[in-house]
Order: sequence, then C-alpha cells, then structure tokens
Amino acid sequence: MTKFINEVCGLIDSYAGRDVLMEALCQGAKLVAGYQAKRNPDLSQRCATVSSKISGAQATLRLIGDLPVIQYTLEYGLGDCEPDRITAVLGVMSNAVDLLFYPIETICWLAEHRVLDVKNRARWSYANSIFCVLSVYLNLVRTLRNFSLNRNQMNRQDVVSFARISLDLVHAVSILPSGYLWGGKMSTLQIGAIGTLSAALGIYQILGRKRMT
Repeated sequence: MTKFINEVCGLIDSYAGRDVLMEALCQGAKLVAGYQAKRNPDLSQRCATVSSKISGAQATLRLIGDLPVIQYTLEYGLGDCEPDRITAVLGVMSNAVDLLFYPIETICWLAEHRVLDVKNRARWSYANSIFCVLSVYLNLVRTLRNFSLNRNQMNRQDVVSFARISLDLVHAVSILPSGYLWGGKMSTLQIGAIGTLSAALGIYQILGRKRMT
C-alpha cells in the first residue's frame, strides 16, 4: 500500500504524471457515462459533466505547461541529436504542432464554457481536432522511424509506447467531424474505453521509467 501511494505521489509531482492521471480520470468518467447511458441516464449525464470539467482543467494545465514545452523545443532545435535527418524533421514538425495545439485546445474549452467570446467556434473546434490528429500522427511516424533504426534494441517500453500512440491516433480521429475516416462514428463508451486504456498505458510507462532509474 505504501509503495502504491508513493508511486501515485511521484506521478503527481511531475507535469507528465499529472497530465496522464487527469486523462485517466477524464476518460474513465467518459467510459462510465457511455456504459450507463441507457442503464442510468442521470448518472451518465453526471459522469459526462465530470469528464468535461476535468478535460477543461487538463487543457488549462497544458497551457501552463507550455513553458517546459517551449524550453524543450528550443533545446531540441533542428534535431541535431537525432540519428538521421528524417527523424530530425519529424521531431521539428511534431514540436511545432504541439506548440500550436495546446493553446488552441484551451481556447476551445474556454469558448465552449462561455468564458471567452470567440467568433466561429466551429472553426476553432475543427482546427483543434486537426492539430490533435497531426500531433499524434507525427508522434507515431517518428516512433516507427526510431523503431526501424533500432529494431534490435526494442524492449517492452517500446512496445507499450507504440500501443499507446496507436490508441491515441484512433481516439484523436474519432473526434473529427463526421465524414473524416471514423470521425463521429464511435460511441461514448468506445471512445472512453480507448482513452482509458491509453491513459493506463501512459501511467505504466511513467512508472516503468521511474523503476528503471
């Protein structure tokens, strides 16, 4: 029990840990909302509200967390630390998309809850969805590139990373407007299940890295 509490506290102490814990709570609430949609509509609505509130808090946390993201981007530069130019280009593109995605995500949440008066909210929401998919897609391609360069050195963490990013891509595309791949075709239960599993893998990754160090 003490070990479990220490690990949770360790997650809370880091920005990435807090983000993935909030994601787990958000998606878990969405999963319950989808599961209870017909069984208990009142509980389903409450869980959906909780999920929305946590999502907003997470968006605000990510906006505050832009400072370390900016610092990482500056330190990364043009990717001179990468093994080849293709990986470096993918890294630069991924960093640029992330720097735009987090503020847009926050603006969309503030506009949705009428904290910020934004014209053409639908366009902002569409842009948010596109940047979300781009961010995950570039991350997936970059990961696959690294795997191809280090195929003889892959370990369990690498497999978990690939699985999580793949789930994130499925989740990101699901929030696109109808007509784009499987956007708008998945139920709340399915989206919540995918998001919850992804967050669980994220927690596993962070705890695994801590144990290794």
